[in-house]
Amino acid sequence: MSGARVALVTAGASGIGRVIAETLSRAGIAVHICDVDASAIVDCLAANPQFTASRADVSCEDQVGQVFAELAQHHPRLDILVNNAGISGPTAAVEDIAPVDWDRTLAVDLSGAFYVTRRAVPLLRRAGGSIVNIASNAALFGVPLRSPYVAAKWALIGLTKTWAMELGPAAVRVNAICPGSVKGARIDGVIERDAAQRGMPAQAIREVYLRQSSMRMFMDAGDIAAMVLFLCSDSGKNISGQSIAIDGHTENLSNWLD
Repeated sequence: MSGARVALVTAGASGIGRVIAETLSRAGIAVHICDVDASAIVDCLAANPQFTASRADVSCEDQVGQVFAELAQHHPRLDILVNNAGISGPTAAVEDIAPVDWDRTLAVDLSGAFYVTRRAVPLLRRAGGSIVNIASNAALFGVPLRSPYVAAKWALIGLTKTWAMELGPAAVRVNAICPGSVKGARIDGVIERDAAQRGMPAQAIREVYLRQSSMRMFMDAGDIAAMVLFLCSDSGKNISGQSIAIDGHTENLSNWLD
């Protein structure tokens, strides 16, 4: 296919997703974002008027269908899908997790990726495109008090492997990125909830999170975006089915209180 490549980035209006979208755009890739937050979309488009956008909750299959209808109005193709949409879910012991919170976390973090991917694959097959799933280093370890999130991210790694096998013959690459803690409001909220659950100061929890990796630092969103760009470029043309950690070498995420 000729013409500029096109990327769809879910939850692309803020946070890591927005950094990914802006990084792809600077590389000459046309970007369509979808996000559940209408105000974030308005802000993102004001800063990036070359983007196109849809408002959608990826856990709702009908809304995902509308995203692709709107995508087709703007772009005749799709080359890159970044499944970035996700929520942190509850921080609680397994016996204290409400089923509604379990269901919601898996609906967004796992079913959302499935709904978007199944719609994207026919387009990606034509383009010989690339899928990047934003998983987590929680997909490589067990994490106390985060059962729904961990379940979804482990499953996303399994889907990455499976989709790479299914789509490889069509020259569609599928990879996952497993970030460690990324600087920003999201990890701040996780730390605050963890501190509340344990009855400890948030700063003490933050220091524990920092000690979980050899490099004793949180990641920058730009680190994740740079890897997405690499995997979707010619430099990554033979990389598929991989789960790549960007986490300063996590040593463990075990229950450090025990």
